[in-house]
Amino acid sequence: MSEKLIHLETAKFGKLQEYLREFVYGGIDGAVTTFAVVAGGFGANLDPGILIILGFANLLADGFSMSVGAFLSAKSEQDNFTKHEKIEYWEIENLPDVEREEIADIYRAKGFKGELLEKVVDQICSDKDLWVAEMMKDELNMMRDGKSPFKIGLATLISFILVGFIPLMVYLWDFFFPTDLNIFLWTSILTGVAFLIVGWLKGVVNQTSALRSISETVGLGLLAAVVAYYVGDVLETFFI
Repeated sequence: MSEKLIHLETAKFGKLQEYLREFVYGGIDGAVTTFAVVAGGFGANLDPGILIILGFANLLADGFSMSVGAFLSAKSEQDNFTKHEKIEYWEIENLPDVEREEIADIYRAKGFKGELLEKVVDQICSDKDLWVAEMMKDELNMMRDGKSPFKIGLATLISFILVGFIPLMVYLWDFFFPTDLNIFLWTSILTGVAFLIVGWLKGVVNQTSALRSISETVGLGLLAAVVAYYVGDVLETFFI
């Protein structure tokens, strides 16, 4: 394989990695919420067909809702950054002395002084784009997120549906091809494996202990399932 092709593949993988955080958290939510629906339905002794309907309704509706929320949140952050960036450009154009002194204060606080400070300030203020970038980063503590809001929402939706579908797989299979399997047991096993994988990826994203991330994710899923199961079991006695 040529070096050019390897570079292209590496760059493409790097682009995918940018959205790994959204994929991980979308997957966690998808698995937790769908498995909670399955556990609640199992606790209420619902017919598997009804459980499948509820599961898919939750999977698609919650997945869409979460992806739209992720898109709007990212879009709002970018719009807020752009708004403040325009303000900084206006201030540089109309209040250059004030903005220059702010740059000097920023670098003075970093330990620059005397002639070196003047050279640094002159260099920064000679380029408006650099000047604004410094003001955004050091004065407002804001940095532009280069990720696309649309792709953030899309990654969230895809992971929510892919991972969230796992708790429904065995039920769907058994509905079309009836078996003697313990459906809920196998659903729990497959979902547990999904939690293990997503928990490990969560550790990669957050650069934390894999064991800790896996334990947190599995624990969260188990807690949600137990609560949903007993809620379904209790409500069954009142309404069914």
